[in-house]
Amino acid sequence: MHFAIIARDSKTPGTLEKRLASRPEHMEGLKTMKADGRVVDGGAMLDGDGNMVGSVMLLDFPDRAALDAYVATEPYKRDGVWGEVDIIEMRLVDWKKLMGQS
Repeated sequence: MHFAIIARDSKTPGTLEKRLASRPEHMEGLKTMKADGRVVDGGAMLDGDGNMVGSVMLLDFPDRAALDAYVATEPYKRDGVWGEVDIIEMRLVDWKKLMGQS
């Protein structure tokens, strides 16, 4: 199942510093998840000045329970970087089919 995560960083002072401190662990986890096929794509949300203010992730998990288990241990969630987190089940476009390719 594919899911989109839209996670806005907390508005609490010091959140950017928490994000930067948690980022190495967050990125290592993403590398592992990309290698095993759980990460489809993603990146940081930016404000008008180019500062990181959240995350957008497209993920592939067997079910919502497995995704929820991941989110509970995600460094940005665990360390209080993410404030509001929206999770949306989705279906990806089959681009090959849409473009008439086999």
